[in-house]
Amino acid sequence: MAYSNILFEVEGNVAVIKFNRPKALNAVNPEVIDEVNEALDRIEEDTAVKVLILTGEGDKAFVAGADIAYMIKLSPLQARAFSRKGQDLLFRLEGLPMPVIACVNGFALGGGAEIAMACDLVVACEEATFSLAFVKVGLVPDLCATYF
Repeated sequence: MAYSNILFEVEGNVAVIKFNRPKALNAVNPEVIDEVNEALDRIEEDTAVKVLILTGEGDKAFVAGADIAYMIKLSPLQARAFSRKGQDLLFRLEGLPMPVIACVNGFALGGGAEIAMACDLVVACEEATFSLAFVKVGLVPDLCATYF
């Protein structure tokens, strides 16, 4: 399976998913969610995988939240569906039967911070920045921040 928004590999017992939209600071859109879900399908089928690592491609961001350029075009019902899709992914990550580690290598903003919260362990570099500043863009913590 070829992915364009994530990098996915399994080496031995370790699976790695890298969010791969560095020009957009690895912001999440529906295609990213779909590709992560497809990678999770493969991980769940591979009984050799014992741990999952999530990280971001590039040196600036883990995930800088949802893709605002995408979201601004959505109707309220479309925005709700996008939010639900993201929530489902985070609950799926939380429910995996293996440790999930977020390696935060820069910005973890909004939905990116929520992705990190869904993981069992967060390892952050010294330059990592976490923020839940949803109100600054007129949003609420929609992907599970209040749950986690």
